Amino acid sequence: MIASVAWRNIWRSPVRSGVIIAAIAIGMFAGVFTTTFTKGWMNQRLEAGVETEVSHIQIHDPKFTENYELKKYIPGGVQLSEEILQDETVNGTSPRIVIQSMIASSETGTGVRIMGIDPEKEKTVTNLYTKVIEGDYFESMNRNPVFIGKKLAKKLKVKLHSKLVITLQDAQGHITGGAFRVCGIYNASNGMYEEMNVFVRNTDLARLAALDETVAHEIVVHLKEPEKLEKHTNSLQAKYTELDVQNWKQLTPELGYINEIGNMYTYMFVVIILLALGFGIVNTMLMVVLERVKELGMLMAVGMSKARVFWMLMLETVLLTLTGGITGILLGLGVTYATMKKGIDLSMYATGLEDWGYSTHIYPTVETEMVIVISILVVITGILASIYPARKALKYNPAEAIRTE
Repeated sequence: MIASVAWRNIWRSPVRSGVIIAAIAIGMFAGVFTTTFTKGWMNQRLEAGVETEVSHIQIHDPKFTENYELKKYIPGGVQLSEEILQDETVNGTSPRIVIQSMIASSETGTGVRIMGIDPEKEKTVTNLYTKVIEGDYFESMNRNPVFIGKKLAKKLKVKLHSKLVITLQDAQGHITGGAFRVCGIYNASNGMYEEMNVFVRNTDLARLAALDETVAHEIVVHLKEPEKLEKHTNSLQAKYTELDVQNWKQLTPELGYINEIGNMYTYMFVVIILLALGFGIVNTMLMVVLERVKELGMLMAVGMSKARVFWMLMLETVLLTLTGGITGILLGLGVTYATMKKGIDLSMYATGLEDWGYSTHIYPTVETEMVIVISILVVITGILASIYPARKALKYNPAEAIRTE
């Protein structure tokens, strides 16, 4: 009964109620869509960081990552890689030779990290081979192919089949160099990664650096069950105590914070919206109470208890909030699902975003937990915003309220 009366009271002033419902709906639409947009963006960065750049686990000599010294390799790294691959929980492994060196074109040069890889094994640990925008992934060229990033190609002013010279210090301490030709150019949507990482065949790099082809500076491991990352990391650490075994959370801790920071800012944004809406709702309901002083006095005079009046006004506020909140949430989800497949193009900001490793094409993601939390916050906002106006109504004396004009 009270709920029915409360709902009718809302629409006694349709313009005012419509305005406040629209304001709540727009606010919640902004909150939900911003949430799904941010979540999709953060998930894409996390996926790119793990699946394209780092993979799940990397194994090194304990002193290698201190200064990337050439001689700090894992003896028999190729064989060790095959041994790890025998574990049924492992999806793929790839031994790498990693050398800090110089690379130069006919125009200019720069310092880079050269990674000697087995292209087929590398496909099992990263998806970089799917990021080719020009040429191919070591398929068409037999002699000294080099696979470089779009940002580095631009910096060196080279294109497909251009000649590049790699200069490094070999295992005997001699400065040596070799000529390579660009077989492919990749776009990892991360300017820093593209500029710093160059890929060649491990056999070519081992020959140039006077290293045995069976050694590896880095063994990359990709898991079948990424959700059990910590368990597998601990297992490998216990098995290979003489080596440094680290997962992507340890290698790139900033990636691990992405979701946490994204969630924190999203909740902060939604709470700020709800606080602003809450003040608007309180102001509206106070006006409603002041306009209906005589009516409320008559209701109490004919026997309606103050508790019932209190609950009626609370229900009006909550129903008003829920109507706008649910409308806004549904609108936000509708726009999210409409943009999920095609995504949102932010290519006008490509330079700044890609320099930080963020994609310029965003695919919003809906998380049920987040939507439920926002819905609960809307209900809580409605309840809290209704308390003060409802308490204000209880202070009126029925006899005095009836005489109010």
